[in-house]
Amino acid sequence: MDFLKNILGTKEETIKSYEDFWNWFQINEKYFYKIVKQKGNIEKDFFEKLSSKLNEVKDGFYYLTGMFDENTVELIFSAEGEIKNIVFVEELVNSAPKIDGWRFTALKPALEIVDVNITMQSFEFNSENISFYSNDYSNYPDEIDITVIHNDINETNKTTVTNGTYIFLDNYLGELNFSTTIDTLTIISKDNAQKELIPIEKLKAFLDWRQKEFFEKYVGLRHDTENDNYSGLEAQLESGNTLVAVINTDLLEWDSKASHPWILNIEIKYDGKNNNGMPDNKTYKFLNKIENEIMEELKDFEGYLNIGRQTADNCREIYFACKDFRKPSKVLHKIEQMYLGKIDLSYNIYKDKYWQSFNRFTNTILN
Repeated sequence: MDFLKNILGTKEETIKSYEDFWNWFQINEKYFYKIVKQKGNIEKDFFEKLSSKLNEVKDGFYYLTGMFDENTVELIFSAEGEIKNIVFVEELVNSAPKIDGWRFTALKPALEIVDVNITMQSFEFNSENISFYSNDYSNYPDEIDITVIHNDINETNKTTVTNGTYIFLDNYLGELNFSTTIDTLTIISKDNAQKELIPIEKLKAFLDWRQKEFFEKYVGLRHDTENDNYSGLEAQLESGNTLVAVINTDLLEWDSKASHPWILNIEIKYDGKNNNGMPDNKTYKFLNKIENEIMEELKDFEGYLNIGRQTADNCREIYFACKDFRKPSKVLHKIEQMYLGKIDLSYNIYKDKYWQSFNRFTNTILN
């Protein structure tokens, strides 16, 4: 009965850290091992309990499990491709204790091409019916733009075959590589192919080569923003509300944008209904305080460039271009927790090597 209380009891301590989680896991690991080994109800009796505890630390964790060998359960923690959650999955697994009979893996690992054979709604996904080619653009030489061809895709089955191809690539390349190396991915039929097809088993080596080339080109490159020029933009939206933006124009003209390919987009909501969507003076100072705290953590000489901000329609947006995604993820999660319940703050991190998402500012301010 004491064992069941450990699993089902209602007075368990709150989980506040990775260490707390793993302490709880060690108490219950034999029960979880049995569920997986005997092919019990893994979702209800294992994953739901994991989620309940890990969500007390942070949300955004997903799970896969099975027998790695006859005596070892493998538990894979996944971010399901969500860039801002990858670092937390890695930290969680790095903090895991050694437990006999268990293997913990951060992010879905890459598989050998011969081991990737997926069936979805009668469609097959394997090296026999999937190929690729790369698209090159003189204006964007570092862009990794991949076209993948599935022999059976057509307008009728496009959604199913596209989803299946994504799953195939996620398994073949591994979650980290699939989420971070390809800038643009298009899936088409063989009839629409415009270049010679390359066997899909060569994609991994091709991406490794492009990543190595990219790293050698930009390693250590930084930009000092201290003496940069800034431009202000004010406009009236269709709603009648005001838009105000302040943008670093020197950065918009920088010829090494690709060295900082990760865009951090922060949104802070406020109530500006009585001020044409703009913050009042008190809120304005509060927004600036938060922005300054973020900038104290993300410094230009470390590879985090503050492109600027936009304020309109009850929302302040702050933009950074970053050399990596891990530190911004941690900094913004910390800030988000600091102001939890005090202000509506959210953030997203995505890859945009040539900062094309800021063309609206480039076209308006620089032209």
